[in-house]
Amino acid sequence: MNSFASRFIASSAENEIRQAKAMAEEEGLTDAMWGSDAGFGSLVTGHAFNVPAVPDPSAFLRLHTDDHADPNCKIKIQHGTTTLAFRYKGGVIVAVDSRATAGSYIASGTVKKVIEINPYLLGTMAGGAADCQYWETYLGIQCRLHELRNKERISVSAASKYLSNLVYSYKGMGLSMGTMICGWDKTGPAVFYVDSDGTRLKGDLFSVGSGSTFAYGVLDQGYSWDMSDEEAQELGRRSIYAAGHRDAFSGNTINLYHVQEDGWKFIGNYDVTKMHYEGPGPDVPGAPVGGYGYDVRTHGRFSVLPTAVPA
Repeated sequence: MNSFASRFIASSAENEIRQAKAMAEEEGLTDAMWGSDAGFGSLVTGHAFNVPAVPDPSAFLRLHTDDHADPNCKIKIQHGTTTLAFRYKGGVIVAVDSRATAGSYIASGTVKKVIEINPYLLGTMAGGAADCQYWETYLGIQCRLHELRNKERISVSAASKYLSNLVYSYKGMGLSMGTMICGWDKTGPAVFYVDSDGTRLKGDLFSVGSGSTFAYGVLDQGYSWDMSDEEAQELGRRSIYAAGHRDAFSGNTINLYHVQEDGWKFIGNYDVTKMHYEGPGPDVPGAPVGGYGYDVRTHGRFSVLPTAVPA
């Protein structure tokens, strides 16, 4: 009776493991044949993820990881990036760098920090790369389901609200996200900022990451609602260049997107070092001739006063 009852009170995972083991015994299969290559190795052996040897892992993370309320925490999670998005009369410009850092170590120089949620929605990635990639990809699934249920495309506002509610339910559990949801819907171009605390802000202009202070300096000076498409794209390029040049945790290349009424379009990839000395290229509309660097632009000119010639 006890063995019969245990078949129904055990968890579904335990049932699957027991059934797999029974099948293996009946068919004379060895452990090697049920290895990871066969796809059932972890199921038969009952492997599980290792977690910290503490009573409550989520409480441990809240207590010891980097947090603005506790600058003396033991685990310092260092992040570095620069992402920006702004809207104007011609759509939304999204520009990001491509450097991923682990402390002072440059882990990658080719990270794709713009996540293409659907043909009309883009998301940016700042904070934990895995968190942003996973949850924004999941958001894409939900946006498609919304479209199938309601026979119309999800609005930028609704998509950002969905992501905000989603990450808020995991608040305090170690998520690290600072993203912008950008797109074009029935109301026109829209940009929302969403972070892992559940904060959700609507605005015209945002920049997120360690290099955002440098990007904001260029954005605030050059932003205007009535910009042309070429001027807007150049502003996005120049802003990320400024961050990549001054911020050690940002750089490598710039990825530039333009969202319009008919969807987003990838404009191009630009090398930060090449832009410093040579500029984005002669065929780029709206770009200046020559490099962006201060030393390049002032070559041959000096700030010292000329020596006075005696009469």
